[in-house]
Amino acid sequence: MGKVIFTVKYEVVKEKTEQYLEIIKELKNIVKAEGLESYSVYSANGKKNIYQEVFIFENKEAFDNYDDATNERVDILMVQLADYVVPNTTEYLTLSEV
Repeated sequence: MGKVIFTVKYEVVKEKTEQYLEIIKELKNIVKAEGLESYSVYSANGKKNIYQEVFIFENKEAFDNYDDATNERVDILMVQLADYVVPNTTEYLTLSEV
């Protein structure tokens, strides 16, 4: 089985960028799961307040099981993040290695 890349792209409310970046900083330190090789967040060059989270999983099974791996602090931070995202700007993409 090949790797799976899952991405989430969205726009952050301009006035909430600093709070958003603080949460991302913490998330990058605590997002872990079996089969999750990496978790990164990128800002889009030339586009203000556009960010993309990138999850890289070892395989489809690890991706499918990711939601089952609960971490209370991660859940709290994800709910807070939702308050900082401009409505209707979120785009999801799942890529499977061939």
